[in-house]
Parts: sequence; C-alpha cells; structure tokens
Amino acid sequence: MFALIDCNNFYVSCERVFNPKLNNKPVVVLSNNDGCAISRSNEAKALGIPMGAPAFKYEKVFRKNNVEVFSSNFPLYGDMSSRVMNILSKFTPNIEVYSIDEAFLKFDGFENYDLQSYCEEIKKTVEKWTGIPISIGVAPTKALSKVANRISKKFPNQTKGVYLINSEERKIKALKWLKIKDVWGIGFKHTERLKNIKINTAYNFINLEDNWVRKNMSVLGVRLKKELEGNSVLDLEEVRSPKKAIATTRSFEGTITDYEKIKERISTFAICCAEKLRSQNSNCNSIYVFVRSNKFQKNKTQYRNGIVMTIPFSTNSNMVVSKYAVEGLKKIFKKGIDYKKAGTIVMGLDSSENHQLNLFENENPKHKYLMKTIDYIQKKEGQSKIKLASQDLKKRWKMKQEKLSPNYTCKVNDIIKVK
Repeated sequence: MFALIDCNNFYVSCERVFNPKLNNKPVVVLSNNDGCAISRSNEAKALGIPMGAPAFKYEKVFRKNNVEVFSSNFPLYGDMSSRVMNILSKFTPNIEVYSIDEAFLKFDGFENYDLQSYCEEIKKTVEKWTGIPISIGVAPTKALSKVANRISKKFPNQTKGVYLINSEERKIKALKWLKIKDVWGIGFKHTERLKNIKINTAYNFINLEDNWVRKNMSVLGVRLKKELEGNSVLDLEEVRSPKKAIATTRSFEGTITDYEKIKERISTFAICCAEKLRSQNSNCNSIYVFVRSNKFQKNKTQYRNGIVMTIPFSTNSNMVVSKYAVEGLKKIFKKGIDYKKAGTIVMGLDSSENHQLNLFENENPKHKYLMKTIDYIQKKEGQSKIKLASQDLKKRWKMKQEKLSPNYTCKVNDIIKVK
C-alpha cells in the first residue's frame, strides 16, 4: 500500500505555528516579489480568493476582509518541511519526498498492521511535534493514494484527515466522485480533449480503451489508467536525479530601460545558475537568455525575446557562463523598451566528472580551482562576497518582501523569546 502525506495549506500553516493569532483567520502567502497568492487558508478560500490571485488586484479584498498577508519565507518553510519529512521517515524507511509539502510512503511488510490506526498515529505525531496539520490518503497505487488524499482533505470531519481506499467499492465510489480535471497527471489540454468525448470523471477515464489512451495520451496515460484501475506500475523514486535545466529569473521592482543595468542583472543571474550547477556537480553546454517588457502596461511598447547561446565546451565557471549570457543579451536587447523581467536558463547538463571534451577548444583548467576557492569563501563568509567586474559591487539582489515574517527556526536573532 502507498500513502500520500500532504501538509494542509503548508506555507500558511508554517506562519500559524509561530503566530497562533492567525488561527481561524483568513491568511494568504504571496509568491516572489509579493506577486500573487500561492498559499491560502481555508478562510481565505471561502472569501473567493483564488490560487494565483495577483496581490495588487485583490488588495481591496484583503483590506475589506482583514486578510493577513505574508511574503514567502522560503528558508522557514524549507526547514519546517525537513522536520516533517524526518518524522515521516521514522514510520517507514520507504519514503519519496515528492515536493516541499508532499511525500509518498510505501508500506511494505505491513500486512498485519491496522493502517487506519497507524496513519492516524502518523498524523497525530507530525501535528504534535511540528504543529503542521496533514492529510493522508492510502491506496494500493500512487495515483489512487492521490485520490484518497483529496478525499481526506475535502471531507475532514468524516475522515479525520485519513482515508483508505482498501476495497473495490471504495475505489469505484472515489473514481466516480473525482472530476477528470482533478486527476493527478492530467493537464489542461488532456482535460479538454477528454471532456469533448464525454469523459468527465476518473471512472469514465478507466473505462476507455487502452489503445485510445496510448494513441492520444502516450504510454504515460496508459500507466496512469493502470494505476487508477488498481495496478501499481509507479514505484517510489527514492533518489531524485539532478535537474536537467537550471533557471534564475526575476521580475524587477520597477522597469529598466538602460542596457548596462540589464547587463548587470543578466550577468548576476548567469552566475547564480553557475553556482547551482556546481552545487549538484554538473556542467552546462548552452544558456538561454530572455527579456520581457511589462505586459500590464498596455500603453507601452511590448517586447519579449530570448536566445540560446551554445557554449563550445562543458562548463560551470562563473566567468564563462556570464560571458555567453551577456553575448546573448547583446543580440536581443532593444532600445526604448521598459523591461520588467529577465532571466537565464542553463541547459544541456552533464556531470562535472564525466563530460564530453572539445577537440579544438576547452575551458581554462585554472577556472575549476578558482571556482572551488570562490565557493569555499562564499560558504564561509556569506554570499555575494566575491563578484565579477560585470556585476554591481554595491548591489545585492533582494526580492520585494514587504510582509516577511521572521525566520524563527533559521536565524538566531529571530528565535522566539518566551517572556
């Protein structure tokens, strides 16, 4: 049996753990640069505030309904997530951390256990030790455990946060209840395609012919169908492979028209990507650079463009990645545009220890030792202590976080004082 553990309204719950005055009040946590709602309490959802609601559009709604609004505090959320996952690992060694607030557990050898009681104990322990409320769905497959989890969250009074799909009757009832748009792994385009042929529920979906699903939704669709039928074909992914692309993108607080300022930002973003490459022991072979104007300023000239720059050798050097990013910017930069967003994405990733060499051109071997030294100093003294000349020595990129809560568990100065 598989269990999906999902932390309820996770970011909001983290804020409530350290500020109990927020309990039973509408609370919203915003994305980077205080852009849009990415976590909402049940009270906020009841007010009709949707996921992804732009903060500037809902400012009046927030004020009118006394909604508590917070900037995203990712160091705090990441630390609380680690605490939850460590607790879960005590109940079974078979665990897959699926996201910051979700994890799959596999109960191998638990045939003689009362899983209902066991999962209730998991829920009780996590909530007692961390203060984070969770919902648990248990079923014979990962896809069905997602369905069971949705039921446990949708009907908390009846399920008490734990729901098992442990019979054919429960499985069919759950699949008839679940709308096709809410099925794990079925996106918007597939939803529209399925609705056009009167497939409105998960139960309708499993009654389709395998050949139709394979033809229109590929082998992944067939796997999902088998999972929903109760045949386990997806196992735990215990070790996540390194990322296949790494991005650093930012929206600016205002708009930027000056080339030199955009160049400095692109150089900084590229260096951030290079640092992330080294942290996972990877190199890249190309970099994508893009710039965008503000789409909300309809009265201004709109422009967006991007370019892929191929690097002739595999690298994770700050200097090389930054150099090609700036060259890419030169090719797409257009004067007279108010730029609102820019970014870099490194692609074609391979291992730093085992990568393809170029016969005619390769990276300066000194870069490897220089980057290692820089990383050591940055780790010891703090980020942004060493910069390239292409970066602004006085400027440190800082997101707009006007409503940021303290890092209660991550900074000594922010630890709660008990009076």
